[in-house]
Amino acid sequence: MDRLLNLRAFVRVADTLNFSEAAASLQIARSSVSKLIQDLEDELGTRLIQRSTRQVSLTPDGHAFRERCIALICEAESMQQMFARDGPAPRGALRVSLPSRIAHHIVAPALPDFFARYPDIELDLVSTDRPVDLLGEGFDCVVRVGRQKDSNLMSRKIGELEMLNCASPAYLQRYGVPQTVDDLHRHITVGYSSRRASRDQPWTIVENGVESSIRMKCLVSVNSAELFIACCKAGMGLIQIPAYDVQLMLQDGSLVEVMSDQRTAAMPIAVVSPERPSASPMISAFADWLSTLMDEYMAERFAGPSRT
Repeated sequence: MDRLLNLRAFVRVADTLNFSEAAASLQIARSSVSKLIQDLEDELGTRLIQRSTRQVSLTPDGHAFRERCIALICEAESMQQMFARDGPAPRGALRVSLPSRIAHHIVAPALPDFFARYPDIELDLVSTDRPVDLLGEGFDCVVRVGRQKDSNLMSRKIGELEMLNCASPAYLQRYGVPQTVDDLHRHITVGYSSRRASRDQPWTIVENGVESSIRMKCLVSVNSAELFIACCKAGMGLIQIPAYDVQLMLQDGSLVEVMSDQRTAAMPIAVVSPERPSASPMISAFADWLSTLMDEYMAERFAGPSRT
C-alpha cells in the first residue's frame, strides 16, 4: 500500500495548497511530501502541481487526477476495512470540532459510554459555533449542521435536526402572533452571522411542500447559539432553531413555537473529514457512536412543544 501514501500526500496538498500543512496532517516531514509528489509526477509523466516561492496551484491534470485519487483512496480504505471487525480496537488521538450546544448538552454527558467502548482513543474536543478550517486548524473531523458546500471534503450524514419557529411571550405580546408568511413582513428576527453566513440571511418557510424565502428586519445579530437563544428570550425577535436546542424552554413557557405548520426544512447533521469517515477506524468509530447517540437523544428526550 506504499502507493496509497503518494495519493494521500497529493490529495492533502491539493486541498490545502500548502506542503507544510499537508505534511503536518500526514504526520511526516515536508521534504517527504515533496518527494512523494515528485515520485508520483515522475511515474505519471505529467506535472500535477505548480510550485513557486509564493504559491502552490494545481495544473489541469492535477485537478482531474485529484478526483480519481479520492475515489481510489476511498476504495482502498474500504477494502482494508472489510476484515477489520476482528482486528485491533481503534487507538490514538482524535481532534474533533463540534457545535457548542451539541458538545455541551449531548456529547459531554455521554462520554463515559464512549470511553467504555473505545478506551484507547484520546479525544480532543473543541466546542465552537464558528465554521472552523478543518485542514488548516488540524482537525481530524468536524460535526456540522446544515447543507455541506465544500466538495473537497467527505461528509457522512448522521441525522437530521427538526427546526422550529420560536419567539418569547413578551415578543408576541408586543408584535402579535404571526399566522402566515405575509405576517412575517411586519416582524423582526434575531440575526445569526458567521464567516459563511451574513446577518441578513432570509428565513425559509415550507408550506404545502413549497419553500419560500422571507427577509425580515434585524435589530441584533449574534455569532453563538447561546446568545441567539438569549436574545430571543429577551424579546428581540423571532428565531428558527433546532427543536432540541429549545426543548426545555418550550416546556417551561419561556419560548413558544409559532407557525408550527410552516416550519423550515430539517437541517442535516454530518461528520465531515478530509477523507471518507470509514477510511479512519477512529473517525468511523466516533461517527457510529455519535449517530446512535443523536438518534437515542432525540427519541428519548424530545417532548411535544408549546405551539401557537
